[in-house]
Amino acid sequence: MQCVVVGVDSLRDEDGTWRIRAMTGNPNQTTALETTTVEWVKRVQELGAGEIVLNCMGSDGVRRGYDVEQLAAVRAVCDVPLIASGGAGEMDHFIDVFAEADVDGALAASVFHSGAVSIPELKDRLASEGVVVRRAEKEQEV
Repeated sequence: MQCVVVGVDSLRDEDGTWRIRAMTGNPNQTTALETTTVEWVKRVQELGAGEIVLNCMGSDGVRRGYDVEQLAAVRAVCDVPLIASGGAGEMDHFIDVFAEADVDGALAASVFHSGAVSIPELKDRLASEGVVVRRAEKEQEV
């Protein structure tokens, strides 16, 4: 099954509100928009988004854990699969985001590139914690 996945870059403003950001590929051009993250997530679902990847920019790259508070707030209005992005630094961060924010997936990059977290070991740990884990055919054959 295929769907349109919408990536949402979000950051908490000084007033405490999460707002979406545009032009995030270039720090000199990144712009805060008036639209709140929660409003945008509702809107993209109305437009037909089949899945949402929420990049919590305040957590991205720092390896101190996912922004569970923000993800839980978005989960409350998100009826399609929600993927957490930004913050993974260790296996427990994955456990926390599934348990506390009820996400459908957790994206990570640097912890896998660096070898700090092993994907097979992470899948085993998630499964042992009761998280449903999809296994590739090759994994099932081993």
